[in-house]
Amino acid sequence: FFLFPARLTSDSDFRLPSSVSVRPTIPTAHNMAMAPPTRPQAGASLAAAGGNNNRIGLALVAVVLCFYAFGLVETAWHLPSPNHRQRRWLRRLTSRGGGGGGENLQPKVGGSINLAKSGISDAGGDDDDAIYEGDDEASRSQDDEQDDENADPVPRAQWPASIRDEDGNFEEIVHPGHRAKGHPDVLMMVPRFWADDPVAVHQNKLMTRELAMKIGSCIKPDEEGNLARGDKCPVEDRTIYVAIASYRDWQCRDTVTSIFSRAKYPDRVRVGVVDQIVEGEDGPCDAPHVPCKEDPEQELCKYKSQLDVFQVDAPLSIGPVFARHLGHRMYRGEYYYMQSDAHVTFTRAWDVDIISQQEATRNEMAVLSTYLTDIVGSIDNNGHSLRDTRPIMCNTDYEDGQNNRYLRHGSQPEAQPTIRGSPQLEPYWAAGYSFSRGHFVVNVPYDFYQPMIFQGEEMSIGIRGFTIGYDFYAPERSVCFHHYAEGKNKRLRDRVPHYWENSNQYAGSGVKAMFRLLGVVHMNPEVSPDRWDHTEEEKYGLGGVRTPELFYETFGVDVVNQRTEQHLCQFVESGEMHNMFTKFLRPDGMGIDYAKISYRFKDPRKRGQH
Repeated sequence: FFLFPARLTSDSDFRLPSSVSVRPTIPTAHNMAMAPPTRPQAGASLAAAGGNNNRIGLALVAVVLCFYAFGLVETAWHLPSPNHRQRRWLRRLTSRGGGGGGENLQPKVGGSINLAKSGISDAGGDDDDAIYEGDDEASRSQDDEQDDENADPVPRAQWPASIRDEDGNFEEIVHPGHRAKGHPDVLMMVPRFWADDPVAVHQNKLMTRELAMKIGSCIKPDEEGNLARGDKCPVEDRTIYVAIASYRDWQCRDTVTSIFSRAKYPDRVRVGVVDQIVEGEDGPCDAPHVPCKEDPEQELCKYKSQLDVFQVDAPLSIGPVFARHLGHRMYRGEYYYMQSDAHVTFTRAWDVDIISQQEATRNEMAVLSTYLTDIVGSIDNNGHSLRDTRPIMCNTDYEDGQNNRYLRHGSQPEAQPTIRGSPQLEPYWAAGYSFSRGHFVVNVPYDFYQPMIFQGEEMSIGIRGFTIGYDFYAPERSVCFHHYAEGKNKRLRDRVPHYWENSNQYAGSGVKAMFRLLGVVHMNPEVSPDRWDHTEEEKYGLGGVRTPELFYETFGVDVVNQRTEQHLCQFVESGEMHNMFTKFLRPDGMGIDYAKISYRFKDPRKRGQH
């Protein structure tokens, strides 16, 4: 066996197995039938025996050489490929499978899911499943030991962190788009959640401050070696996890570059990208503009150990909900969590600015969230903001889609903040930008069972977060700006494809998902619960601090007649909501106590008062 080269994975190349499981043909009595053995002829000559022995020896040598050659091919497969150029000749050589009659679904969905490391990503075939299936018994033993150690619902904090260092911390799931279409054999290997059971953390009641302080790593441990230091961790040492969902977006790597280059303390930042691309057509998000050996000072080279890229073949994309679900799975206990789009430019020292705004709320349950202002005219060449205005989330109404009616955010007002010295309270959450404590990811994970959802995503997260006790604020200052397909950026941004180019493949799955989305947040009381999927509803559902009905009553949403009280922005943008509600912030900072708020919004222009 010493002749067989070991399967190698270099420090700069780590790859997940194929997303599609192909069932092998099971041997039957017909294909295993054997002819009965024959007795050797008596009196065979010694010369004949010697000839047979020579042939047997040569055959054994040939077998050993074949295994050796196969090992060399496997080793070459895992050597780094510069600039993301795939070894297509080697892929063709190793991907030819034998017969057996089993259906290979891989070509139908486009193939594999890769985890890129050190600016190099390499895709492989089904044979690589052996990496994760090799020793099931040992894996189960390790899992059992880990379960014993993690009796506490909050895992132990660690830094630095990367899913690349967790060979045994992946699980096989059925692709939710194909699951909705009745194709349970389309499988994916994905990272496990850092804390798998959100209910075990929030326990359907208000999370205690003591528990909240256990979530969030510090880059420097205390005297006892503990990295979860709570608010005793110096502000500049608190870690930040940035989640980005990207669909075939050529600006993704520029966004990541901006995050690291503009941060005042980049060593405490970790970025996780779900990069949905067509290999060979789209540039990977972690590919620097020039090879690292030519310019190692590029941010994608300098901070490659702090960048996890989970690469997904674009035909497997089923919308932002699933992509961001994968991004939540990549969270590893950082102190803060930030979510942004893949075409965003950040301001200088954005990390210090947004943390100072977060802490100014004095609300552990604060989530800073907004639609971003367009980049044009917003930032100078040195990364300094040119804006003294910011958007605030208050304008939403019903629209039709996916055979349902749901709330959709419209254009949001942008003006100078009415409230100074703190972010301003708002009722709604936005997916394009969000900043919070890390426990927001733990308690409000993106729903796995919502394929092909775009509109409705923000209502799902926002209302679920409200029921778990979170409060939403508009940042006082913008720390990043969005590249919209408008003005001088229109031509370039219009070249970026959209996930709905996969709509035909997953037709109908979005309708089912919308029934579930609305049902979970009690927004479709006219629909029988039998019409939607309740799988893992507790995990991806509501909390016990507040009810969705309290949200609807407070902010003028009539889910029965499917209409809203208009001109809510007058109440929100003026600062009246902020001044009225923040008086009821709990003394320990664990959110606003809505049990003490009797206010119910009514359209001020219709009734003359509110």
